[in-house]
Amino acid sequence: MKIYQVDSFSNKLYSGNPAAVVPLTDWLDDEKMQNIAAENNLSETAFFVPMNEDSYALRWFTPETEVDLCGHATLATAHVLYTHLGYTGQFVHFYSKSGILSVERIEGKYKMNFPVDHIEEVEVSAALEVCFDRVPQKIYKGKTDYLFVYEDEDVIKKIRPQFIAIERLNDARGVIITSPSIELDFVSRFFAPQCGINEDPVTGSAFTTLTPYWTKTLGKSDLIAKQISKRGGYVECKLSGNRVEIKGDAKTYMIGEIQEMNV
Repeated sequence: MKIYQVDSFSNKLYSGNPAAVVPLTDWLDDEKMQNIAAENNLSETAFFVPMNEDSYALRWFTPETEVDLCGHATLATAHVLYTHLGYTGQFVHFYSKSGILSVERIEGKYKMNFPVDHIEEVEVSAALEVCFDRVPQKIYKGKTDYLFVYEDEDVIKKIRPQFIAIERLNDARGVIITSPSIELDFVSRFFAPQCGINEDPVTGSAFTTLTPYWTKTLGKSDLIAKQISKRGGYVECKLSGNRVEIKGDAKTYMIGEIQEMNV
């Protein structure tokens, strides 16, 4: 089996969020896909199977579990199709546990179309208060993640996550933290020890939560953000009705082959 490793949300190597992509003709059993993801030890490994000329079934696995939505691995999969597997259509459609996800290649970048997350403000409970060494101004809860809002970018850069406390939040995939940006529209970070990822470099799916919040807060529809992890990555995003457009670059790091006899 071929395997590709792609740095998503970056136009250069060694930044953005690395994802593995494994093209398949038929699904492997779940245990085998989970084992491959664990062996890769990246935040996500994507597996896809062709459905017709412009559509593919797509699944994502962290080193520990399958997830319902992953942005950077979807972007990486589109990049592999367009760059390495000869795909030429204007759009590529992925059928996933989160519905149909469309990706369009525009001037070398990839624009994904994802369902918007609906968030509600929640009280700062004792369990949430201890997740970081700074208490947020506000906390919201979306479908899978908490969103902690802080006052400025310096806090986001210097904050100390308490991973044991975050992992105890059994009603969430993880926690997004965010603030206004000095040079861009906003910055963010994402922590998901529940999924075996203490800090994710760039989290495409988190922008389905961040985009509606910052669109309303800043009063503008086109936003540019940076996830300020150690690797870092830039994301262009736009709220469009009940969908979020998320755009970024991708760069291939490695092409390899999985020895199936050993899987």
